[in-house]
Amino acid sequence: MTSVAMIEQTSGKGAARAAARRRKRGSVGSANRRPGWVTYAILAVVLLISAYPIYYSFLLGSSDAGSIARNPIPSFIPAEHFFDNVSRVLNSDIQFWKALSNSLIVAVVTSVSVVFFSTLAGYSFSKLRFRGRRQLLVFVIATMAVPTQLGIVPLFIVMSQLGWTGKLVAVIVPSMVTAFGVFWMTQYLESALPYELIEAARVDGCSMISTFWHIALPAARPAAAMLALFTFVGSWTQFFWPFIVLGSSNPTLPVAVQLLQASYFKDYSLILAGVTLSTIPLILVFALAGRHLVSGIMQGAVKG
Repeated sequence: MTSVAMIEQTSGKGAARAAARRRKRGSVGSANRRPGWVTYAILAVVLLISAYPIYYSFLLGSSDAGSIARNPIPSFIPAEHFFDNVSRVLNSDIQFWKALSNSLIVAVVTSVSVVFFSTLAGYSFSKLRFRGRRQLLVFVIATMAVPTQLGIVPLFIVMSQLGWTGKLVAVIVPSMVTAFGVFWMTQYLESALPYELIEAARVDGCSMISTFWHIALPAARPAAAMLALFTFVGSWTQFFWPFIVLGSSNPTLPVAVQLLQASYFKDYSLILAGVTLSTIPLILVFALAGRHLVSGIMQGAVKG
């Protein structure tokens, strides 16, 4: 696109002022333009498709075993057995409240540790200069291509030797930092944190850790909020590793919901009521934190 200065040199100041006014009107119009009904229609369809599995679980959880056996696809109107099924879940032998507290502890501790260590590593990879920095970052990213299931056996052997089997620490420690988190924070801090701020902090006498704590960590707040949300959801819904290392003695919520299945008979109304209960905390997290996450991203956006 031709610049205003070039237009002034070739066509004069009048043409340059006219071009500047047109560009200003175009930028203001595009910034204030509201999305049309097509955009809202597409978003509504996506929302309905995304929310239907949760509502379907609620429909089955509000029914009973006989009705589900006769009609696996229920009507869109919930039945009247939901609170009865919830009472059965809470009074069953799966230790629901213990499993809920275990999931909350694992999700919160893992989210905080992943955000802190990933931000620390991302700051090092993006703003510090040391030998082998790029190669080490490529190696960290390459570990994302390795399936998690390949490391289950050696990881279980290590946890068994440490005496951590059946304890929450066996689920928390292997998830304290992730390759995705390191890559996410490295990419964000690469563009969001200018070197001038770091140099100014060093001139003022800040140490390396103090510069990270007072400069890098506040600058990374929007990306850290999104990473915390992703990590919380992933930890809350994780099933495979907690099922192996914890078992039924000290379960997290997904493992406890799986224990609702009997050996020869599956009461889907009971199971889906438990699934609905385990989903409610995630919905509350999104409802309470969604607006703050969006506002944090907009405040942390880099303006040109």
